[in-house]
Amino acid sequence: MVAQRLAVFDMDGTLLDSLPDLAECCRSLLARYALPLLSDSDVRGMVGLGVQVLVHRALAESRRRYEEQEGRPAPVLVTEAEAATEFMALYAPRATRLSRLFPGTEKTLQTLRAQGWLLAICTNKPVAAANSIVDAFGLSGLFTAICGGDSFEGRKPDPRHLTGTIDQAGGQIARSVMIGDMAPDWQAAEASGCRFLYAGWGYGQQGPAGGGAVADAMANVPASLNMLLPAT
Repeated sequence: MVAQRLAVFDMDGTLLDSLPDLAECCRSLLARYALPLLSDSDVRGMVGLGVQVLVHRALAESRRRYEEQEGRPAPVLVTEAEAATEFMALYAPRATRLSRLFPGTEKTLQTLRAQGWLLAICTNKPVAAANSIVDAFGLSGLFTAICGGDSFEGRKPDPRHLTGTIDQAGGQIARSVMIGDMAPDWQAAEASGCRFLYAGWGYGQQGPAGGGAVADAMANVPASLNMLLPAT
């Protein structure tokens, strides 16, 4: 029996336009330490590798600007681990305050399910936050598995994150496609031997160096997936 096809979605920049809430939480965090604030555009380039990396990048850039403006080293008032914990305390209760699904997301997911696809999420966001967001948008019943950056020993671009998600969803690598907008997404797909579809509407500046399949809008995902992995 041929396994069902599985579409594995990244979250930030693919399913969810989460930048407004992420940027607001970064600014709230930096304000606590009297450090220069960052714009949404600044934060956009810091998203994709999980909370710890986002906080590290935000602190590093803000401290660099402080030193440039003040002519002296920025005070170090907190460790990065403490800052990441504070960031999640800020983010968890407001993760969907300004964030929105990208246009056409719910219809696309329903279309794929009607076509017999299994659906999963593979995000570097903590799994509790990912589940809360999916619940808030009423999408929980559409996904067979939701796996976060803390679900396995590694997170994207570590292929174990993607292969673990595929296993939890009951899929097979040969019958799966990863959909994402950032380098960790296609690097995990490439390392695991999984097909990849680049989300051209997301936060990434460019797709994989070798080119490949691209959807320029969420509404085009079903057609693109069916070309990449036809039903048998």
